[in-house]
Amino acid sequence: MSISVIVPAYNEEKYLGETLRSIRSAAEMLLEKDTVPTEIIVVDNDSTDSTADVALSFGASVFRETKRNVARVRNAGANFATNNILVFIDADTIVPPELLWRINQLMANPACFGGAVDTDYRAAKPVVKIYLQLWRILGKLAGMAQGATQFCRKEVFVSLSGYDESIYMGEDVDFHWRLKQFARRRNGHTCFIEDIQVVPSTRRFDQWPLWRTLICTNPFYVLAFRRRENVWRGWYKTIPR
Repeated sequence: MSISVIVPAYNEEKYLGETLRSIRSAAEMLLEKDTVPTEIIVVDNDSTDSTADVALSFGASVFRETKRNVARVRNAGANFATNNILVFIDADTIVPPELLWRINQLMANPACFGGAVDTDYRAAKPVVKIYLQLWRILGKLAGMAQGATQFCRKEVFVSLSGYDESIYMGEDVDFHWRLKQFARRRNGHTCFIEDIQVVPSTRRFDQWPLWRTLICTNPFYVLAFRRRENVWRGWYKTIPR
C-alpha cells in the first residue's frame, strides 16, 4: 500500500506549516516502521496569502482549485493523488506521529474500506470546550465522523464519487455515512480510530459569539441549509486569525 495525504487549504499560511510538520513526522514514522511511502498534496483554494509557498517549503505538491467548496477541493486533491489510500486532513489540524502508521495497519485488512480519527478539541472558552466535547460524544454514539481526518481506499472513493460537491457544509459527515453504507453492502466495514486523536483548531469557536457557534454546528440547521452556498459564504471567505 501507499498513502496520499490531501490537505485542503484557504488562506492558511499561519497554521499550515505546523500541520504539514506533523504530517511529515507521521510520514517518516510510517516509512521507518513499514517502509510505506507517503505523498502530501495541498490543494490551494485560491488563497490570497502565502499558503502555496508554505506548502512548497514543506515539500508538498500544490494544486489550485478556485471554487470555494471544500467538497470540491477535497475531490480535486483525490484526483491528483497517485497512491491507493487517501487520507484527508484539514489544514489547521495537528496529527500525532502514529497517525499514518495506525491507518496503514487498519487498511492492511481488505475488509476495512476507510474511516475517521477521533478529535481532541481544545477550545479556550470552557463553555465551548464542554459543548464540543458533548457533540463529539453524541457523534460517536450516532456513528458520525467529522472530516478533520478521514481516510478511504481510492477505488472506494471513486465508486462513491467522492465528496458531494452540492453540499457546502457537512460534506464530511455525509461522506462518512455513505462510506459506511457502501462497506456494509459489500460485507466490509469502516474503522474509527480512538486510541489516538488529532487536534483541530478551534479558533472559529473561540472568536465567535456563542450563539453563532450554536447555530453553525446545529445538525438540523446544517441539514436544512447545507446546499445553500449563500448561507455559508462567511464561513468560506472569512478565516479567523
